[in-house]
Amino acid sequence: MPGDLVLVDGRASVQFAGDRALWLRVTSVDDTPTYYGWVWLTGYSIDLATGNALARREVFVQIAGLQIQRRKTDSPSLRNVAPVMRRRGV
Repeated sequence: MPGDLVLVDGRASVQFAGDRALWLRVTSVDDTPTYYGWVWLTGYSIDLATGNALARREVFVQIAGLQIQRRKTDSPSLRNVAPVMRRRGV
């Protein structure tokens, strides 16, 4: 979901395995149909040490392999990936 910070590593796509993993602040999720369980994400790679955006990225990843960092709020988040998949008819 836009605004989420996700770890994109080898579990999401083999091209991000090992030291090629990155943290991505999602700005948009493409709703164009793709392969089952895969999605195009657009966002900015983030330097966790500073919180600064490093580069704009578009990545094609497996939804099940994304590691979503929970937002720090007072109320628990009610969102997760599965309802988004069902809503899009995947």
